[in-house]
Amino acid sequence: MEDSNTVYPEILKRNSLKVTQPRLKVLDIISRKESAISQPELEKLLGKDIDRVTLYRVLASFEEKGIIHKIFDLHGTATYAMCSTNCSEHDHHDQHVHFICRVCNSVYCLEDMTLPKVSIPQGFSLEAIAVNALGVCNHCKK
Repeated sequence: MEDSNTVYPEILKRNSLKVTQPRLKVLDIISRKESAISQPELEKLLGKDIDRVTLYRVLASFEEKGIIHKIFDLHGTATYAMCSTNCSEHDHHDQHVHFICRVCNSVYCLEDMTLPKVSIPQGFSLEAIAVNALGVCNHCKK
């Protein structure tokens, strides 16, 4: 079984990104989270290891390359989660239903649920489909 010391650098190299400590740290945190994470949460976990501008650039580059995807929580805050392994820079198709806990505001990817086919009017351009399920997560139900 491969560990993060080999997997994370490979993900960065495969996406033509330089292997840096900030990128490795952010990738490690997002990969280990069971729910999506916001930039402020990442800042707290990283402490003074990475400044806000660097973190913003890392998240933007990861999203652009199809490594992570952005989901907005109930308050409109952007949260980030890992994409499936078959997403890439020019083929980002990690669109699925997200479950948002109304108590703790955590966002979970529900990748096994199929999105409905959306027919748009001629001349329109579809960029994304966002389907959210709202409820209470298992941590908050206890």
